Amino acid sequence: MWFRLIRRCLYCLLLFVAVSCSDSDEPRIVYITATPADNAPVGVPLVPTAIPSPITANDPVVITNPTVNPPRLLSAPLETVDEHIVQAGDTLSGIALSYGVSVNAILAVNEIINPDTLFVGQQIRLPAEPTETTPALKILSDARLIRAPGSRDFDIAGFIQSQSGYIRQATDEVTTRLSDGSEQVDISNAAQIIERVSLNFSVDPRLLLALLEHRAGWLSQTQLPITLITHPLISENNSGSIDRSGLYRQLNWAANILNFGYYGWQIRGWTTLEFPSGIRLRYDEGLNAGTVGVYYFLSLFNEYEVWLREIAQNGFLATYVSLFGDPFTDVIDPVVPLNLAQPELTFPFASGETWFFTGGAHGGWGSGSAWSAIDFAPPDDPPEGVFCYTSNYWARAVAPGLIVRSGNGSVVLDLDGDGDESTGWVILYLHIAEADRIQEGTYANIGDTIGRPACAGGFSSATHMHIARRFNGEWIPADCQRCSQQISRPTFTMSGWEVVALLNQEYQGYLDKAGDRRIAEQGRLTTENRVTW
Repeated sequence: MWFRLIRRCLYCLLLFVAVSCSDSDEPRIVYITATPADNAPVGVPLVPTAIPSPITANDPVVITNPTVNPPRLLSAPLETVDEHIVQAGDTLSGIALSYGVSVNAILAVNEIINPDTLFVGQQIRLPAEPTETTPALKILSDARLIRAPGSRDFDIAGFIQSQSGYIRQATDEVTTRLSDGSEQVDISNAAQIIERVSLNFSVDPRLLLALLEHRAGWLSQTQLPITLITHPLISENNSGSIDRSGLYRQLNWAANILNFGYYGWQIRGWTTLEFPSGIRLRYDEGLNAGTVGVYYFLSLFNEYEVWLREIAQNGFLATYVSLFGDPFTDVIDPVVPLNLAQPELTFPFASGETWFFTGGAHGGWGSGSAWSAIDFAPPDDPPEGVFCYTSNYWARAVAPGLIVRSGNGSVVLDLDGDGDESTGWVILYLHIAEADRIQEGTYANIGDTIGRPACAGGFSSATHMHIARRFNGEWIPADCQRCSQQISRPTFTMSGWEVVALLNQEYQGYLDKAGDRRIAEQGRLTTENRVTW
């Protein structure tokens, strides 16, 4: 046991000479200490002030008629959990993310001498549930946050041309990672950038446009200060050490944060919202995931009083309705049915080949989405010191379907064959080389070649294949241990092997088939992550 713990630590320290990936167009920062991850819930260690009374506005209100949501019934109710027992591989930032609280909130109720050092079996007290709740107003349907059925029909370019603001002329650099790990930089217009971000993160483009108008006036204003041109959604002061300048980086950040809120509520069971001032609220139980995603986004780096105005009927909702109409009409609800079943899938490589299970459940695209993806490394024996190369082995179709997207390292297999990746089951393959990649419009039968794993697309420090599931545009978690009883999701199962995730440790976990396990491990130094069928 001690050998395995020591080996895991060595893998963490050698992460960038092993297989790792981030399914975003900016590098993923992997922390092995208690430092909060870049997009994790954060808070400033200030003394909480008294919660002000909600602000009453006199402006006209917007009337919507959202579907009533029943109160959530969590499989493991968070209100009964008052402590966390540290497991091997835990960090404070991971624990905080799992329970939807900040590291500072955990530190405030624990006597932890060195937050960068935890020990197995340590008892970490969790902050008490707030007594105050958020407003109950729903401001966005689930199908208008994610790229759900109907999203494809929205004409992004045509809509932008109909506007009078700066967005008509906006361009930005877009970086694409190639198979060998090098980068290609292209200039794209706003419509192309919004489409790319919307597809990658599976976030509805109308929401991204509404946020650009609400926060920076990009759709209506022609003359903007330089700060709103370079940082329309998150200011440079709030970006930390990461360069988030320009439309592309800004939208990548925003889409990931929206997903954090959506899937934090929907999948991880988050119940609390925390402000930089230390004010903490419990989400009203009747809210829906789309609304929580926007609530969470608008709360970041914002004062509580300002946030109250932004989530009122004459706040962000009024901006959205003025552009796109009522966000609760003409939508599918619920987006994912309760009785959803996964179609039969095989492993994404040929029978008889031995691949390496290098990444347990992690984000489908960016760490904010549901932990819907897992990673496999091919059985090549590359030259020493070479980490990014085009594999001699093929990624293969896990089920029959239509290829609806093939480019920028991604291949999307549409299992219902209707040509729309925002409807029904789809499978995303990532880090697929440019050469020999299957073409869009091709119908693939089970086992047909998709392409060769490499470092293409997103961010990858070594050749491997990332594979994830979506249904009706929603990322489906590989393992749904903490899902609400109303939104149970099928376990990611391939060739009879089921994914088992660790609740607060991204990339960790194992595959299980009748008690036989394959443990997710970085690299090829162990037999415990070898998979064949």
